[in-house]
Amino acid sequence: MNIEEVRTYCLSKPYATEDFPFDETVLVFRVAGKIFVLCALDAIPPRINVKCDPQKAIELRELYNYVVPGFHMSKKHWNTIFIESVNNEQQLRTWIDESYELVIKGLTKKEQKQLNM
Repeated sequence: MNIEEVRTYCLSKPYATEDFPFDETVLVFRVAGKIFVLCALDAIPPRINVKCDPQKAIELRELYNYVVPGFHMSKKHWNTIFIESVNNEQQLRTWIDESYELVIKGLTKKEQKQLNM
C-alpha cells in the first residue's frame, strides 16, 4: 500500500480530514482534531503510525519486526506503533480501521455532537 492508497483509504472514513502539522514530510489524518494515522514521508519506506489498544501494541511489537514503538514526549500516546514496510495490505487496512475506531470511541459527547454523530 503506497502513501496515495493510504491517503485515499484514510479520507474514505467518515469525518476524516488531512493536514500537514509540522512540514511537508508528515501527513496527518484526524477525526474531530484527533490523530488516527500519521505518515512520515521522509522515511524510506514511509512509516505509518497508528493508535492501538495498549496490550495489542505490545503483542504486535513482539510478533512483527516491522512494528516498533511510537516515541512521544507524552505518555498518553505510548500505545501507538510505527509500521515499516508492511507487505499485507489488508493487515494495514485493519490497523488503520482499529486506530480510527479507537479515536471515535474516545470522543467526548461534545466532540461527537460537533461531528453530528
